[in-house]
Amino acid sequence: MQVPDSAPDFELDLLAVPKAVPELRRTLSTFPYGPHPDFQLCVSELLSNVIRHLGEGTPVTVRVTGAPGRIRVAVTDPDPRAWPLPRRAGSDDETGRGLALLDAVSLRWGVEQGADSKTVWCELGEG
Repeated sequence: MQVPDSAPDFELDLLAVPKAVPELRRTLSTFPYGPHPDFQLCVSELLSNVIRHLGEGTPVTVRVTGAPGRIRVAVTDPDPRAWPLPRRAGSDDETGRGLALLDAVSLRWGVEQGADSKTVWCELGEG
């Protein structure tokens, strides 16, 4: 199911690099939904997945949209072919838990494919 688009409360174009993850969390912490720990986790995981799977320096657009009782976080990247797939990480694995975490803390999440991009999004309840 696709989430209807509405005007984002926050939109930022940036390069996906490791230092951008804490900077983005810090920037978003000033918004009413910012201190929400699940929101912070989802923002971090979505951006980190781009870095890990598409490479450092990939241009992305981060959008955050609030609706009554919900927060939508979306990250758009320029590769429509590299879809995120949940994995089962073993107890000794250092990676592979990002989408499982996203699935555990969000109400729902998904991927929207464009002609020359894809957007990975999730929705969280407020508070």
